[in-house]
Amino acid sequence: MASTQELIEQYGPREAMEYDVVIVGGGPAGLAAAIRLKQLAAEKGSEVNVCVLEKGGEVGAHILSGAVMDPRAMNELFPDWKERGAPLNTPVSEDRFLFLGESKSFQTPNWLLPACFQNHGNYVISLANVVRWLGQQAEALGVEVFPGFPAAEVLYNEDGSVKGVATGNMGVDREGNPTDAFQLGMELHAKYTFFAEGARGHLGRQLMSRYKLADGRDPQTYGIGIKELWEIDPAKHKPGLVIHTAGWPLPSDTYGGSFLYHLENNQVAVGYVVGLAYENPYLSPFEEFQRYKTHPAIRGFFEGGKRISYGARAIVAGGLQSLPKLVFPGGALVGCDAGFLNASRIKGSHAAMKSGMLAAEAAFEAIAAGRQSDELQAYPQAFQASWLHDELHVARNFKPAMSRGLYTGTLLVGIDQVLFKGRAPWTMHHKHADHEMLKPAASCTPIVYPKPDGKLTFDKLSSVFISNTNHSEDQPVHLTLKDPSVPVQINLARYAGPEQRYCPAGVYEFVKNEAGAERLQINAQNCVHCKTCDIKDPTQNIVWVTPEGGGGPNYPNM
Repeated sequence: MASTQELIEQYGPREAMEYDVVIVGGGPAGLAAAIRLKQLAAEKGSEVNVCVLEKGGEVGAHILSGAVMDPRAMNELFPDWKERGAPLNTPVSEDRFLFLGESKSFQTPNWLLPACFQNHGNYVISLANVVRWLGQQAEALGVEVFPGFPAAEVLYNEDGSVKGVATGNMGVDREGNPTDAFQLGMELHAKYTFFAEGARGHLGRQLMSRYKLADGRDPQTYGIGIKELWEIDPAKHKPGLVIHTAGWPLPSDTYGGSFLYHLENNQVAVGYVVGLAYENPYLSPFEEFQRYKTHPAIRGFFEGGKRISYGARAIVAGGLQSLPKLVFPGGALVGCDAGFLNASRIKGSHAAMKSGMLAAEAAFEAIAAGRQSDELQAYPQAFQASWLHDELHVARNFKPAMSRGLYTGTLLVGIDQVLFKGRAPWTMHHKHADHEMLKPAASCTPIVYPKPDGKLTFDKLSSVFISNTNHSEDQPVHLTLKDPSVPVQINLARYAGPEQRYCPAGVYEFVKNEAGAERLQINAQNCVHCKTCDIKDPTQNIVWVTPEGGGGPNYPNM
């Protein structure tokens, strides 16, 4: 396999482009940052050159979220968003929170619901469509948006500061050697580079290690969110209805729950979130989601309906205690690359946008003062003084409390959120990273999941098919192993091969060779870029790297 340096020596230096700010990731955080930079430049009568790199084939292609959106950040970014046609079309009309038993359900009276579960004034949205709209606004302001170009490498100046990024090489075969279609990646240099890759960002993870950004913080924790979009019987559709559940089918000691949101056009977004600190290696988040839909309180919504899309994405859930240092020489982490999601509200898009806007304001001020490549201390300072910090402070005990199990966690959340309204005189902490939590298979009970019926419940491969996922098969596998012997010798032997179950896309399977020996087969073309394997692999042997540009899912209306 030829290294990037060898390819540069063979094909000549990479082309370089210069910008004031380069933003990696065309999601809500990255696009809000780009828009805010251009707004500030227009207000001050100055110029700022901004570029956004997006690995999806189009802006919004890789965006997946529930989603109920708090419009607070949108109101600040575009006070006239309604007149501009932002796709926030369905105000929340009703909240329901259900505790599920195996066959029964109990609805929590609304007067007992903590404020974090009340959604009056929010909107049921497709975040992918909102992001597409933000992309249009950014381009109209003069932002250069490059979809299909994943940032594959961080570039550094001689003094150790971030210089920018390089995009991945194109036209490389499965062994890593150039084909006739080979093209070197491009370098993008900037005074400041923002990393807005979403949860468990590939480059963000490298930056945290290099600059020790997570030192002194709690370990980050994650969930996997698995989602389907359905078109249902109009008689069962109630625009703006928001339903959340806890309990069955997950065991009471496992963090998780569901969402069911009624959008416009008789469409319903339904999904399940499982905390990735679960202990039983036999648990399959995908199968738990399929089981959930069969509950008597849920299945009626889908009878007579049609599933039209599927996807999955890791969710960052550690909250304020797990936020890393946000800045380093030459750059900043924004959005879920840092971990701004509010787990108690099951919302992150407004937080991502606000973080991007705060970082943009700090960078614009620095560039106007003639600075570059230093630490944007004004960004974390502005965050500390913002409503976003206040919101995350109120929510800080939710995830640590719920990680103690459904019953104890519900009691603790009630005390923290209802009695103290999130202002208790204590802060709970996360003690372990998710990958440390699996127990050996020998000490756990296998879980037998029912077979899918193809009408309400489905298998992974038919699900991946409707995610429109595609990767060129003649490219290097982007799910890399530090040690190829670990999957069989450790994961299979000790944990019964959990990668077969925690992956929601059928990427990993153990197969026997002709001699009867097991080996791990990686079906990388199925990958929906959820990052769960990178997070949950018990020895952290799997490392997700960027595939060729434009590969992965293509989510419509998700």
